[in-house]
Amino acid sequence: MQLDIKAILDRIPHRYPMLLIDRVVDMVPGKSIVALKNVSINEPFFSGHFPHYPVMPGVLILEALAQAAAIFSFADETGLKPSDEEVLYYFVGIDGARFRRPVVPGDQLHLEVVAERLSRTICKYAAVAKVDGQVAAEAKLMCAIRPMSA
Repeated sequence: MQLDIKAILDRIPHRYPMLLIDRVVDMVPGKSIVALKNVSINEPFFSGHFPHYPVMPGVLILEALAQAAAIFSFADETGLKPSDEEVLYYFVGIDGARFRRPVVPGDQLHLEVVAERLSRTICKYAAVAKVDGQVAAEAKLMCAIRPMSA
């Protein structure tokens, strides 16, 4: 299954400048996803990270992977979406994060996320971000699904 930007916006609540997914090229609901992030010099963080050599912050690469995970984790029969007003999807843990190469303007991040455990409250994933087939970052991610309290 593939998703364009409109379908992505329907599935997660993130918006500019925090939306870090441009397209989904492959998705198996509840199992895995491959998504793309086109890295542009127009990204707001590049003016300060770093002015002399722009590098995408590692924490934003991990956030992009977590956003990809959110998209496929909710693509099942539950009918819930992280964009639903009654549900919040929190990024709650990172294990074994490693950054292998810098991500710079002009790169296209291939975000690959595989579910290791999905439940109605806690989800765990193995995630890898690649540029031109080379691993840029990898980590084990954990996210929590919580009802929004009044």
